[in-house]
Amino acid sequence: MILEIVKYPNPILKQKSSPIEKVDRTIQKLVEDMFETMYAAPGVGLAGPQVGVLKQILVVDIDRRDGEKRRPDPQVLINPRVVSREGEITWEEGCLSLPELIVSVERSKKIVVEALDKEGKLRKYLGEDLLAVAFQHEMDHLNGILLVDHLSRLKRDLYRKKLEKLARGEKVPPEPEVERGKGPAYIG
Repeated sequence: MILEIVKYPNPILKQKSSPIEKVDRTIQKLVEDMFETMYAAPGVGLAGPQVGVLKQILVVDIDRRDGEKRRPDPQVLINPRVVSREGEITWEEGCLSLPELIVSVERSKKIVVEALDKEGKLRKYLGEDLLAVAFQHEMDHLNGILLVDHLSRLKRDLYRKKLEKLARGEKVPPEPEVERGKGPAYIG
């Protein structure tokens, strides 16, 4: 079932998520619905708060990006925590909850995340480049951190005005095109 994606400035997006105590059929159904929602959007990641669920759960599949014909690699991380990180990468990120916004964000280039999988087993996930960015972006959502938090106050105010214009049905200039492979990735 496709879920409604919560949009900024809904206050649920700024709240911290709670750990999941038990991975049961309800959580597994949520995982299925989150993947269906993410693919339909389309995006490469989605976190619980983005579908109104304040639980530490996220889904990522970077191989679905731009409809490329690569092998899907859906990943589920429940109660994720970063155990190591190295390097730096700057990525032009978009977000399904923040329409019409692209932000250049500096993140770790490589991370290892420990989390439960969809069966409730503890695993380690290695993320490099876009996968590392996607994990970090979605984990930010679990902590109430949004792309707008990476902007100056002036740019944040301009973005709010842009959303107000869109809500009134006014046209706004599109975001500039970014070189393929450098972003933007509508991560989640």
